[in-house]
Amino acid sequence: MSSVTHKLETQSVVKSFFQYFLPTLLGMMLMSVNIVIDGIFVGNGVGSVALASVNIAVPVFSVIISIALLIGMGGGTLYSMAMGRNDAPKARKIFTLSMVLITVVTVVISGVSYFNMERLAYVFGANAETLPYVIDYMQILFISALILSLETSLSIFVRNDGDPQLAMIGLVVSAVLNIGLNYVMIFILGLEVKGAAIATVLATLIGLLVYTLHFFKKGSNLKLEKFAWNWQEVKSLSIIGFPSFLSEAGMGIFVIGYNITAAYYLGTAGLAAFSVINYLHVFMFLAFIGIGSTIQPLVSYYYGAQRDDSIKKTIKLAEVTGLSLGVLFLAIGYFGADYLVAIFGVESEEIAGLAARVLKLFFLGYLFMGINFVYMTYYQSIGQVKPSIYITVFRGFVLLILMLLVLPKLIGDAGVWLALPAAEALVAIFILVFARKGVMEKTFFVGKQME
Repeated sequence: MSSVTHKLETQSVVKSFFQYFLPTLLGMMLMSVNIVIDGIFVGNGVGSVALASVNIAVPVFSVIISIALLIGMGGGTLYSMAMGRNDAPKARKIFTLSMVLITVVTVVISGVSYFNMERLAYVFGANAETLPYVIDYMQILFISALILSLETSLSIFVRNDGDPQLAMIGLVVSAVLNIGLNYVMIFILGLEVKGAAIATVLATLIGLLVYTLHFFKKGSNLKLEKFAWNWQEVKSLSIIGFPSFLSEAGMGIFVIGYNITAAYYLGTAGLAAFSVINYLHVFMFLAFIGIGSTIQPLVSYYYGAQRDDSIKKTIKLAEVTGLSLGVLFLAIGYFGADYLVAIFGVESEEIAGLAARVLKLFFLGYLFMGINFVYMTYYQSIGQVKPSIYITVFRGFVLLILMLLVLPKLIGDAGVWLALPAAEALVAIFILVFARKGVMEKTFFVGKQME
């Protein structure tokens, strides 16, 4: 019996949830550290223009990770469903297909993008002053895109194969190394923005190597096998993974939209203030992705094993956890705004003061984000992709862009920072009013013995 089958068949839902959630949350927090540390070192070691430049290049990171999530989450969901049906050979074929597919897609997209870097930089908001830094950062990311995508996707499969602790260890090792390498690259070698990118990639590579240890563990079902292309499975995993792709791609839209809006209404000071908030947002955002990453292997496995009641218990636990995290983050933002801004080395009192004030408005969005991610992942994990796509598109694209266009005109500068909270709140309210009851009353497997 594989390790994941043994765990989820013999443990209570509560124990399984927290056995996955705690290392996954810590791992995601440390993954975000890899990005935030870049900002801290670049802001303190290179300057505010370089910090803004890295922020402009962040959508490149989002594109790479979104590809990994498209295939990794889609493949991981099908993998866990197969394991829930006790079909380990099928699960291994899905894993192999996913690894091959992500390699091919990443190489093609990063190759094309590499030869169009300057055009992309301007699309993302670069100007004559920031362009050299943006190109330096993007160049390293595109060259190393396969490392970044494989690390993300393999961590998903390691977690789906019942080893969230190793997934956490890989991210811990990566985060710690990133801190040391950033210091060496920026302060000792003087490589500036390029050094920050190199540090992130090298740290990610070591994290990837840590994940490969899972292949040698007793009870591991992850093995690369010979396989024939199955285009139906490619289609299935792509459809199931599409909400995760949209969610990560939405981060790019979020950054571009806020860069343009903040610059339009508040000028350079607004753009610099947003660069600080965005680094903090990545940290919080990945915490909510962590909740989704927790419930995905559980819900997919329980769905494959035809355990309705276990799915509902998992969703209820995730709801409470998401709301608790939202309250915690809001409190941190409200009481610790000045300190959070100070760690980025912002020298201008105007920018630091603006960032601290608007951060309190922006963090209101975290009260609602947990609910949205729980239900987006729930629908995705059982293969009902349409509701998941609707949630993702409305919260990350339609409503966010609409709020950025409308709120500043209605309520002034505060509307810029309340755009994300408003979009998240509207989607969460709709889910709680119209969708939640149906989910909790739904029965997939009539006549199946419940827990």
